[in-house]
Amino acid sequence: MQRPLRTGRRPRPPASASPELSDIGLHEGATAPYEPITAEQAERLIDAALLLLRDSGVAFEPGSEALQILRAPGCSVAEDGVVRFAPERVREALGSVAKSARLWDRNAARSIELDCRHTWFIPGMTCIKVYDLESGAPRDSSGEDLARVSRIADGLANIDAMCIACKNVTRSDIHGEIEEFSIMAANTVKPLEYLCEQAASLAVVIEMAAAIRGGRQQLFDKPYFLQIITPLPLNYHAMHTDQLIAAVRAGVPVSVGTLPIGGASTPITTAGSIVNSLATDFAAMVLAQLVRRGSFCIGSSDVCFMEPATGSIGNFAQTSLADLLMCQLRRRLQLPSFTGAAGYSSAARFNQDAVAELTAGMLQTFFSRPATLDYLGSLDQGLTYSLHALLLCNDLAGLLRTMWQGVQLDADALALDLARAVGPRGNYLAQQHTVDHCREHLWQSRYFGPNMPLSSAGGAATDLYARIDRDLRELLASHRPPPLDAQLDAQLQAIRERFAASQR
Repeated sequence: MQRPLRTGRRPRPPASASPELSDIGLHEGATAPYEPITAEQAERLIDAALLLLRDSGVAFEPGSEALQILRAPGCSVAEDGVVRFAPERVREALGSVAKSARLWDRNAARSIELDCRHTWFIPGMTCIKVYDLESGAPRDSSGEDLARVSRIADGLANIDAMCIACKNVTRSDIHGEIEEFSIMAANTVKPLEYLCEQAASLAVVIEMAAAIRGGRQQLFDKPYFLQIITPLPLNYHAMHTDQLIAAVRAGVPVSVGTLPIGGASTPITTAGSIVNSLATDFAAMVLAQLVRRGSFCIGSSDVCFMEPATGSIGNFAQTSLADLLMCQLRRRLQLPSFTGAAGYSSAARFNQDAVAELTAGMLQTFFSRPATLDYLGSLDQGLTYSLHALLLCNDLAGLLRTMWQGVQLDADALALDLARAVGPRGNYLAQQHTVDHCREHLWQSRYFGPNMPLSSAGGAATDLYARIDRDLRELLASHRPPPLDAQLDAQLQAIRERFAASQR
């Protein structure tokens, strides 16, 4: 059901307000999201996912702790690990799951609220290559590359948190996973998103985050990071469910989502792929609520589709429509959606193709309203990370936030008295009203201006890539986030060393 449009400017907190209450990511109220299907059609999709869970079920790894937990009323556990869920059990979990969570920065001073009312912009995720800043050629990514992206993200006004944008390819093991968390914590103050393959990695990271917070209870009260878990469609290995159980017990917010490929791992149709994705999400949410009722564990599957001509992930139109639908369905369930794929491009370089796809995806976010966009800066089918793409996405995020302010409709904005005074043959150039309001809805762009695009402004103008490259190099030279306290840094190193010794 389309929500009524509410007008009026988004309220801003007073200067004396607590910094954690800052609502820079708020989009609700002044403008309304777009919902492409009716309420009845939305319920049909949700009901279809419940039927799939009841009739076909979800596979869990035999012998896992998850299966022991799922031996509960409303869950039927077969010997092969397939669990079938009664619709009423799933509905109960959807009702008890926390509908929002806060992620706090490294200093526990500022937070972002993960809910249906905000959209947050985040670099990511897990690229295995980067574009070399000198040659421009793609190469394997390293820990220093992740540190560089984290420092840049820390200095960008519209980037709200940090994810593992690129991997340390030379250390693709459990120790490398742990080190990636350390690198992000050392190079940005902003909240974090984390993901790993091993539950043991997460256990060490929880210990490190608790040290940063000052204790386990402090981490429970003010979570520092969101744990991202990525199972296969309708199939959970123990490494996924063990992470879910550990995170929920520690009070760490969790986002569980598969990356289905319609036509390969899920049905090729939009509706069929959405139903499979929802069923995968709902199964994780039932498990989380059995571990700790009221915990924040939200399904977040991104629905993608095979491009028939190549067999690779593609089909921008179908994927974009599916994203709109998933956001609508989750809003209907009062759940934040972590499905936003904007900020990602399949283009092999940061070129005109990438800019077109990045711009289209980011502007769609005005209508879809996911809770997070976690792929900002990912190019080449998600394989290669581009700092230039990240800076463009940061700029476009500013455009979205300007648009989300909405339109004011009070007497001053309608300006009827002024229009009567000026009359039909007058103009408004010299009016104080024009002076007072002329900058209210300006997009304070870093790369575009009154002569957008600036490359049309004359011989001295530069093209978009050059403008972004100049800005990027200035940020690399000038921005340094506050370092970790030396004693805390040593404590984190000791945690890593203890774990390394235990693995020998």
